[in-house]
Amino acid sequence: MSLWTSLEPASVTVDPGSRASVRLRVRNTGDVVDEYRLEPVGPIAPWTTVEPQTLRLYPGTTGTVELTFAPPRTSDATAGPNPYAVRITPTEHPEAVTVPEGNLTITPFTEVRAELVPPTVKGRFRGRPRLAIDNIGNTKLTASLSGSDNGDRLSYELQPANVQIEPGRAVFVNTTLRPRQIIWFGSKEEQRYSLAVRRSGAQALEVEGTFVQRGFLPRWLATALSLTVALAIAFVMIWLAYKPQVNTSANEKLAEAGVSTLAPSPSAVPSAPALVPTPTAVVVPEAPATSAAPAAGSGSGGGSGGSGGSESKAPAKPKQETAADAVNKLAARSDGRHICYRAYVADKGWQDPVCDGAIAGTTGKNLPIKALNIATARTGGVTGNAAHVVGGWLTGDKWSKAGDGVNMWMGSSKPAVAVMEGFTIKTIEGSVCQNAHVKDRGWLGNGCTKAGDWIYGGSPMEQKLQLEAVRFTV
Repeated sequence: MSLWTSLEPASVTVDPGSRASVRLRVRNTGDVVDEYRLEPVGPIAPWTTVEPQTLRLYPGTTGTVELTFAPPRTSDATAGPNPYAVRITPTEHPEAVTVPEGNLTITPFTEVRAELVPPTVKGRFRGRPRLAIDNIGNTKLTASLSGSDNGDRLSYELQPANVQIEPGRAVFVNTTLRPRQIIWFGSKEEQRYSLAVRRSGAQALEVEGTFVQRGFLPRWLATALSLTVALAIAFVMIWLAYKPQVNTSANEKLAEAGVSTLAPSPSAVPSAPALVPTPTAVVVPEAPATSAAPAAGSGSGGGSGGSGGSESKAPAKPKQETAADAVNKLAARSDGRHICYRAYVADKGWQDPVCDGAIAGTTGKNLPIKALNIATARTGGVTGNAAHVVGGWLTGDKWSKAGDGVNMWMGSSKPAVAVMEGFTIKTIEGSVCQNAHVKDRGWLGNGCTKAGDWIYGGSPMEQKLQLEAVRFTV
């Protein structure tokens, strides 16, 4: 070989967003003049510059090249040791390529961003904003979440309450706000609150929002109800105090008719006073009862066209929305990649579809998932397979597949098929993240694939624990 190289130093440390340099010495040990082309190779080559890129050396002479590393302050600059190399190609002997190697250590940094979507929510009994957390550092982020407000007027339910986020990824936290006191009557009230992302050894990141609590009934309706009750009580009191006397002249007319008809003539009994008999009771005959209406379908007096009537048909059940319906609606009004899904829960049936990190299934109710319906937008399609607590992978390596905007199914809703314990999933383009909730274990944590690769979610196969809830993002 007609070439000798030396890196000085071979290992160097650099902070993301700054620069570091090493010196590469090259000596021509051959007996002819040669020109050498230098080119950085390896994963950090895009951040590496070589100056100069060509070196012309006489036999026995040595040249120096400076390598400069400038990793960006982004999640792409992976923290830790990163190997690098420079390919040196002689012009006179191109087959005698030399590749000296070194090590570049990139220091870790943490940077987190959080946003409430939407920042203002309205409701009478609850509000449901979502907290988006982005890890734009180059190390894995572990954080806990909490909520607070002035006066402790709200309660907070966050799912999940703890997150682990890989570099360059984001998660959505579903938040439910509930007022501790309900406004039964009156106008709306605004309550400021904040959600905090807390990391060990770092200051908490707080995001502020507004909850607008509406009154259960408007104030004017409360006034109207009060006036109505007061008037009703006054009317009852007046009625009881001044009850009207209702008399009828029917008995008087009957008495007069009885006297004129039954009294004896004065000439017949001159010495006896006329006796007025007590009026006899007069029985008023009841009106004849009306005949019962003819039964439906009999006779010719009713029905349509004398046909005796027809049975009414039960209204048809509305078509249940699928994951493909939901993702197509979402893609029509929002750019970017999306994933929608729904779960078939034992004893409950198919749930409504949810999207982009929301929870499908149940937690804390001991209700397992039997099947999943998934659809994606702008991912090139989705594939998956289901594992069952009895039978494992019932379909073997035969995966379910579907293109963008089309339903993909895994598992089975048949009673004879066991409930799911896990699943595998991947998208054709980009990566997919999953988080599974299994019986007695809770949420297992967020996990993401590499682009085009697959990931398993759910209970470890040997434990046979039923799958109860899932969350997906793309």
